[in-house]
Amino acid sequence: MNKKISVGILGATGMVGQRFVTLLANHPWFEIIKIAASPSSAGKLYKETVQDRWLISEKIPASISNIKLLSVQNSIDEIAKEVRIVFSALDMDKNEIKKIEEEYAKKGVFVVSNNSAHRWTPDVPMIIPEINPHHLKVIPYQRKKRGWKKGGIIVKSNCSIQSYVPILEAWKKFEPIKVIVTTQQALSGAGKTFKSWPEMIDNVIPFIAGEEEKSEMEPMKIWGTIKNGEIKSAQLPVISATCIRVAASDGHMASVSVKFKKKVTAQKLIQALRKYKNPIEKLQLPSSPKQFLTYFEEDSRPQSKLDRNLYGGMGISVGRIRPDSILDFKFVALSHNTIRGAAGGAVLAAELAISKNLI
Repeated sequence: MNKKISVGILGATGMVGQRFVTLLANHPWFEIIKIAASPSSAGKLYKETVQDRWLISEKIPASISNIKLLSVQNSIDEIAKEVRIVFSALDMDKNEIKKIEEEYAKKGVFVVSNNSAHRWTPDVPMIIPEINPHHLKVIPYQRKKRGWKKGGIIVKSNCSIQSYVPILEAWKKFEPIKVIVTTQQALSGAGKTFKSWPEMIDNVIPFIAGEEEKSEMEPMKIWGTIKNGEIKSAQLPVISATCIRVAASDGHMASVSVKFKKKVTAQKLIQALRKYKNPIEKLQLPSSPKQFLTYFEEDSRPQSKLDRNLYGGMGISVGRIRPDSILDFKFVALSHNTIRGAAGGAVLAAELAISKNLI
């Protein structure tokens, strides 16, 4: 790519927005030229707004620190004139987010959203690039239906499903029919750190609002089929989820039990992981991990502290595949929630859309 694509970030001051900033600051394909937040931050330098609430271990990128923030609601025309893509990390009323994202798309901007507002819009694909890249075929229907020429909207799925859905996808030929999953989700999934949420030190909270429904239903859209320009959700496997907030800074872990329609052995499951055919591997996209799925033989792996940053935080790790006394087999999996599960996965989805000539 000879010239970098101009991009903007909506909701750039929150944790996911900050992660977008760090991932895009030196990206080989993208150049951040516009960043936006709430109207109260408009006109301020980015570094002035976030310096006291910077949540990422990396420093604020020097190339971004002196960019003036614009208003998410009031600067749509200005931003849309100068960027081809906006990455949305908005945290506001869902209906308002829908309106804002649709307005950008109407003006010819391609929206890649980390927010849940459009996840259940039938003609908006919810993408995990290594699993359902074919869902991008919905975009021409989306544009025709809405009268958009160049704009479009795609969304990221919830961070809670990133660890176990790829594993189940690798086992698709064995036909999983029932899944029981318990996710142990890090503080950063709530946009918090131990400093900003000291109540989480030495603590576990057995409830995360909305997460269980998302963990059970969003995989069904990921595995859905396209019919008449819309995505129809799959019916199997049936998933039962419990989502727990744990005292970890980053990394969502999942403990999963699975019942299969077909007979299988632990060795065949491990082989299927190692031989998984990543449908986008040949594209060699900048954010693609060297290896999508990594199986650990050690009983004590994966671990959040050791393995969440696997392949720059974009790799999925899995271990402890063993028989289950009630279903068939069980395992533990891990993904980095703000990289693979949020901003990094969205950046990879944008790269995929470019490779398919949609941007």
